[in-house]
Amino acid sequence: MYTASSSVSAPPRLQQRNAFTAGTGPYPRPVEAGRAPRPAGTVGRPLSGRIDLSGPQGAQLRKAVASVHRICPEFNPVQVLRRSGRSVLIVGTTGRTTAVAKCLLDHSPAWSERLRHEIASYRAFVRHRPPVRVPRLIAADPENCTLVIERMPGRPAALTRHPVEAPPRADVRAVLGAIVRLGSWRPPAGMFDAPLDYGSRISRYHELGLFTDRDLGDLQKLLHGLAQAGGRQGMGQFCHGDALLSNILLSPTGPVLVDWEHAGWYLPGYDLATLWAVLGDAPLARRQISQLAQQSGTAARDAFLVNLMLVLTREIRTYETAVQRTMRDAPPVPTGQAQPGPAAGEEQRLLLRRLHDDCAMARRAVRAAVGTR
Repeated sequence: MYTASSSVSAPPRLQQRNAFTAGTGPYPRPVEAGRAPRPAGTVGRPLSGRIDLSGPQGAQLRKAVASVHRICPEFNPVQVLRRSGRSVLIVGTTGRTTAVAKCLLDHSPAWSERLRHEIASYRAFVRHRPPVRVPRLIAADPENCTLVIERMPGRPAALTRHPVEAPPRADVRAVLGAIVRLGSWRPPAGMFDAPLDYGSRISRYHELGLFTDRDLGDLQKLLHGLAQAGGRQGMGQFCHGDALLSNILLSPTGPVLVDWEHAGWYLPGYDLATLWAVLGDAPLARRQISQLAQQSGTAARDAFLVNLMLVLTREIRTYETAVQRTMRDAPPVPTGQAQPGPAAGEEQRLLLRRLHDDCAMARRAVRAAVGTR
């Protein structure tokens, strides 16, 4: 377990522009207990206030704060950044440093393993710094799934998982530069594992009916060719594993990557494939990503295509579940009343249609790649 460290810097200045919306991005704009979040773009208050610890939800917060105090006694909780059924993020101070505490509420094996993996990543970064900016680890307790890190200044590159507008070119350039630098990093052997078993994931998607028989055969052929080209070590690349724009903060001193729950060794281009998948409304950025993914040759191209098929299929599966849940939970419309207007469910369906189109495009590229081997 890591104990609390001494402060190394003054608390970062709050960003007044590009305010964060509640529930999105790595560091959403703080939401005071019992109050609805202010619309994005409004000026936020300074970092001050008290957390409401009353009621059933207050009991969860009291338990979370207690777990933080066991590893970081000087942590002073100020505001709740985000709370879901799985975890809670609390912003506070440790001395003169602004910090973020992440506490798991759902201690199921899958979610516990993810947070412990993130803790292990931050611990590894203490000994071996990656070539990108990451928050400084302050304290961690993997047994109780509690993490305290430095709160980094900056704004997220996007507020949503799939931005509806193309990000500015300067932002895309900064993000891609950070991803390329990270992909060139070679941490010591044994420090990180391989979070994704490609063969098992491909077979699983085939069993679920998400991949056709031809998809299965084509992707297995590309994996076999990659194994022959360089083997597991030769073709491995260290990746963030969840390189969404909402997990990248843009600051005057450069991009900051947060949420390292999936960091490890992947086939080359996994982070680039993630960015390509979520930038459906940015064709110029997609073209640039494709060029970066293929500039190292045929093997790099094939690895990118395998990654792209898996990422897009995961997104399709996620949003199909979301659409089904929205339709199931929608209240019935009484007879004689007008039908409700467009809702989030319609936006999800439009996004799902685009993801299917993207997957069809990637499928054609995979088949073309197999035909050239």
